[in-house]
Amino acid sequence: MYNSSLNFILNNLSNKKMMNSLKAAAVDYQKLVMVCIGLLLFTSFCAYAQNGVVRQPKGSLKLQKTGKDKPRNIIFILTDDHRYDALGFLKAQTFIQTPSLDRMAREGAYLPNAFVTSSLCSPSRASILTGLYAHKHQVVDNNNPVSKELIFYAQYLQQAGYQTALIGKWHMGGEFDDPQRGFNHWVSFKGQGSYTPTTQGLNVDGKPVPQKGYITDELTDYAVEWLKKQKKNEPFALYLSHKGVHGNFEPAPRHRGKFKDHTFLPPATMLPGVHQDAPMWVQDQRNSWHGVGYPYHSNLDISEYYKSYAEALLGVDESVGRVLDYLQEAGLSESTLVIYMGDNGFQFGEHGLIDKRTAYEASMRVPMLAYSPGLIKPGTVVKEVVANIDIAPTVLEAAGLKAPDYMDGKSFLPLLKGRQTDWRTALLYEYYWERNFPQTPTLYALRGDRYKYIHVHGLWDIDELYDLQEDPQETVNLIHSPEHRQIVKEMNKQLFAELKSTQGMYMPLYEHGGGQNNLRYEYGTPAADFPSYLKRDKTVSSPDERKTPAKAGAKNLEKER
Repeated sequence: MYNSSLNFILNNLSNKKMMNSLKAAAVDYQKLVMVCIGLLLFTSFCAYAQNGVVRQPKGSLKLQKTGKDKPRNIIFILTDDHRYDALGFLKAQTFIQTPSLDRMAREGAYLPNAFVTSSLCSPSRASILTGLYAHKHQVVDNNNPVSKELIFYAQYLQQAGYQTALIGKWHMGGEFDDPQRGFNHWVSFKGQGSYTPTTQGLNVDGKPVPQKGYITDELTDYAVEWLKKQKKNEPFALYLSHKGVHGNFEPAPRHRGKFKDHTFLPPATMLPGVHQDAPMWVQDQRNSWHGVGYPYHSNLDISEYYKSYAEALLGVDESVGRVLDYLQEAGLSESTLVIYMGDNGFQFGEHGLIDKRTAYEASMRVPMLAYSPGLIKPGTVVKEVVANIDIAPTVLEAAGLKAPDYMDGKSFLPLLKGRQTDWRTALLYEYYWERNFPQTPTLYALRGDRYKYIHVHGLWDIDELYDLQEDPQETVNLIHSPEHRQIVKEMNKQLFAELKSTQGMYMPLYEHGGGQNNLRYEYGTPAADFPSYLKRDKTVSSPDERKTPAKAGAKNLEKER
């Protein structure tokens, strides 16, 4: 068998020069075989990485039933760019008022440690629908198409007899609004849509329909109307996906100016110099499209921008209230699980930045609430780290179905019920550089219960480590702290172990599309200085001397430690 395998390998590898080198290097016969097999495996992996998404199981969409609880109706409400602390009961800002969401937390469950594994619209939405990391589903930006081989949780629910509906923003895989697989009823719009009516209109079950009014209200009208049409003997699953509160923030006319007299409390790291040992790319981003010094290449007032955001959020909160009120009026509260979350966070000055994409808390952390009287005890607080990849498995379990093994996420339904269960100790985060917004590099991070490790890829810069228990605002980068070296080493190892175990040791690459937001303000924040502990004031005359830092360099390093 070894002889025939070896001959096959040797005859089918075209690079004879390489094989001759390998033969000379691998004197031992078995070593030669292993080297050749390794080359074939590497070639196969490269082909797999180029050919697209991780292949999902073919065949039936029928899942095994858990046989635990009676399947529940499901309503998943997603908002755009809703940051984790923009909830009234958290009192982060006086102008954040969310009575309906506060009600969900009070009468249901609040999940304070909820995150997204990629802080960007399309990748996060794909992870919600598939239960997969972005490097698996490969929807890594807002421009490229979604593979037809991806399976959405709605398809499994359909197979199990659920009536399903998507009402709202799809925004996954480009500018289109065509009905997608897994949904019996469809109401959507192209791309980001519009808060107020335009000629674009809506797509309702494949037909163009004019938009009549403020989008948050209109989507809620469609949602409640569809809920009223559902038969009592058939389970339903609604995915209500709001445009709000995506920028540019446009409140409903009834909410405009409501918070004009309130005062914005800026985060400490909004000021230069507060963020200790910040990477150069973070300092440089202050003066960019996504920085407080040149926001969206304008003189935008961040405080007024945040207040407009809060006013737009009022419409979303009222929408949630309308859905909860209907469930109560129709006697459906006990049989329905409602989950609310944001698709990603949003920075309003943290670390001198705005928008999302980064691995900082304000970017990757999101609000998450769950409501289901009889299933969830009022006032429940789930402290475990949960994520968007956990939505699909949770929804499937609530429907009485066992989630497929290929999903990266886990059901947090037991946690909502107050039960103890084995759970993750850390969560993987990933963001892939976009040519459209070049100021944020490719980032990988591991978010644990206490520490967060951020690994930058492709830049001559430094990584980051934060003690979230002692430093929740992430003001002190501990990456060069002698006391934390072992933690850095362990978290780096754990990060790459998670990437390896989930087929993430490659980077998706797509053709360029769209323009670039790559300007800087000439009189704004200057470029960052190179870290002092990486500087040397002397050159060396031999390779041996490179092993020992120059005198001044050594002093700088010791000082930093």
